Parts: sequence; C-alpha cells; structure tokens
Amino acid sequence: MRRQASLALLNTLSLTRLPLAVAFILVPDAWVRAGLVVLAAFTDFLDGWIARHKGLATRLGALIDPVADRAFMVTAILVCYLDGLISGVAVLLLVLRDVGTTVGFFVARLAPRLRSVELKARMLGKAVTSLQLVTLLCVLLFPPAVVPLVALIGVLSFASMVDYSHAVLKARERDAGPRRMKPESGGATSSGSSLPPMRK
Repeated sequence: MRRQASLALLNTLSLTRLPLAVAFILVPDAWVRAGLVVLAAFTDFLDGWIARHKGLATRLGALIDPVADRAFMVTAILVCYLDGLISGVAVLLLVLRDVGTTVGFFVARLAPRLRSVELKARMLGKAVTSLQLVTLLCVLLFPPAVVPLVALIGVLSFASMVDYSHAVLKARERDAGPRRMKPESGGATSSGSSLPPMRK
C-alpha cells in the first residue's frame, strides 16, 4: 500500500508539468515564464531521481514522465512562436526530435515485431531536452544565444533519432534471439532460451 501511495505521488509530481504549461500560456511576463521553465526542469530531475534511487521506476511512470515533458516543452515553444519570439524554422528544429520520437513510439507499438521492445530514454535525447530548456530560457531572457542553440538542437535531434532507432532495432534483435534458437538433438533446450527476457 505504501509503495502504491509513493508511486501515485511520483506520477503526480510528473503531471505537475501540465498545469505549468497552462500557466506559461496565461502569464505573459518573461521572468515568470523563465521561472516556470526552471520549475519544470526541477520536477523532471526530481521525479527521475526519486524513481531511480527509491526503486519506483514503472512502465506507467516511464510513459507519464516523457508525455508531461513534451506537453510542457511543445506548449512553451508554440507560445513563444505565437508571441513572435522565435521563427517558424526554429520551432520546427526545436520539435524535430519530439515529432520523430512520437512517430517512432506509435510505429513500435503498432508493428508486431517491435511490440516486445521496451522503450527507454537515451543520453542524446536527454541532452536535447536539456538544450531545449536552456534555449527556452534564452528566448525569454537572452535572445542572441537562440540561433546557435537552435542549430545545435537540430543537429543533435537528428542524431538522437538515428541513435534511438538503432537502439530499438538492436533491442528487437536481442529479444528475438532466444526465440530463433533451435532445440538441441534429443529435444532439450538450454535453460530459459525458449522464452523472451522478462522486463520489469
């Protein structure tokens, strides 16, 4: 019961980024918006740290966390665009990775051969997310740094999508490996080789 309560609180912490996104829309002050970006980044760090160090990582949490992240990030980017703070090209580069990973997620869930693959965050993806947050702060408080940051995000986003796709296909091959193994002569199989690996 205590674990369930802890998981509920952790997921609630992740979901706080949704009202932060609403606040970003409603409050026009640049400094307040910058504070919301910092707060969103802090909750993202905090819920991830708690999940790892307290053994509370779950599949539901692994889904809620990135959805909440993307909701805040994309909302903030679009609001900045509508306010004339960034260009349409900058918006496309900033959300390139988000669009790519979203499409990849649905492909992985719809393709029968990829459904067994557990989708995990990658270091390049985390780097892009961190740079997006820094770029949002610069859009609000230090515009001269925006163009080089957006260009860097565009390059890293493409690299992130390639890395993510490669990781998914590699995980698929690893999962499928045991199922491809043939029984040895006499009908015996090596221990556990006939079953796909268990995932927590």
